[in-house]
Amino acid sequence: MLEIEHLTKVYPGGKRAVDDVSFRVQAGQIVGFIGHNGAGKTTTLRCAAGILDFSEGVITVNGHDVRTQPVAAKREMAFLPDNPDLYEFMTGVKYLKFIADLYGMGDERTERIRRYADAFGLTGALGSPIGGYSHGMKQKLALISALMHRPKLFILDEPFVGLDPQAAFLMKGFLRELCDEGGCVLFSTHVLEVAEKLCDRIVIIKNGRLVEQGETAQVIGNQSLEDVFLELAAQTDAPGPAAREGEDDHA
Repeated sequence: MLEIEHLTKVYPGGKRAVDDVSFRVQAGQIVGFIGHNGAGKTTTLRCAAGILDFSEGVITVNGHDVRTQPVAAKREMAFLPDNPDLYEFMTGVKYLKFIADLYGMGDERTERIRRYADAFGLTGALGSPIGGYSHGMKQKLALISALMHRPKLFILDEPFVGLDPQAAFLMKGFLRELCDEGGCVLFSTHVLEVAEKLCDRIVIIKNGRLVEQGETAQVIGNQSLEDVFLELAAQTDAPGPAAREGEDDHA
């Protein structure tokens, strides 16, 4: 579904934020993208979502190149940044209908808005301007706007920040539902316990380079994901054999 091949992003001034990163997210999978602050997670996700251009490499979404076929690629996906930028002058329901129209949704939009808004306890606020929402309410609205058109690929950057425990629980269920229907999910998070329990695969990045990837059970072995992450964080910056071999591990 999502294929990232030899992605490199160099910012003006020469900073190499992402350096030759390759991995895949296949249909039915939830993949956790882990790394310290400044490791290159957000840059990678924004490149994959077609929001940020990159220096080298190829990224495709369901066979569509994000550079040469940007519209086709973006129709297959939804991207939820860590701090969603919403039209705060709109009411919640007008914003959701606006997003539904962008994706060409028909009569099903009303039912999907109702379903997700009811689930997240946001129905009563949909008639109010978004500018009056709390951070958590805005996060829920952005999540609904992304879920309702049933994307084949859902990319999320730190999606659990600002969500209460009930909303986080519901979101995990909806992500798994999306995968059960043939979609897939890639998300970054600092909440390692959630990644360990929720994800089918784990990808770990350090200083812009991929240092580990694989099925969750294989990555953590008899340890916890936190233990594995801390061990990798303490190692030297040079990628080890596991990282180099893992770049072509697309199972």
